[in-house]
Amino acid sequence: MAITMENFGLTWTDPDGTARTSGVSYDQANASHRKQELEDAHAEDVEIVETKPGERLQPKC
Repeated sequence: MAITMENFGLTWTDPDGTARTSGVSYDQANASHRKQELEDAHAEDVEIVETKPGERLQPKC
C-alpha cells in the first residue's frame, strides 16, 4: 500500500501589513498548529495551502 505525503504551507499578512509565506512545508497537523500561533500573534488572512514537494509559495500582493 502506497503512502501519500501531503505538504502544506501558510500565507498570512503581518500586523504591519507585510505579506508573508512559510519557508518550510508542514504536515496537516503542524500546519494547523502554526496557523493558530500566527493568529495568536495577530496575523491576518492566515491560510493553509497545499503544496507540492519543492514548491515555494508566493506572498499575496
